[in-house]
Amino acid sequence: MGRIIKALVVLLIFGFIGLTGYAYLGDLSPEQGEVKKPVVLDAE
Repeated sequence: MGRIIKALVVLLIFGFIGLTGYAYLGDLSPEQGEVKKPVVLDAE
């Protein structure tokens, strides 16, 4: 039972390290671009 708990703790630690590394090193920036949309004002 102790081995399973140790393995689970080790997997959680590696998962946390991997998630942290991806958050810092992964390219999560959004694409930027100009958006133009025509607007009709007071259309009657």
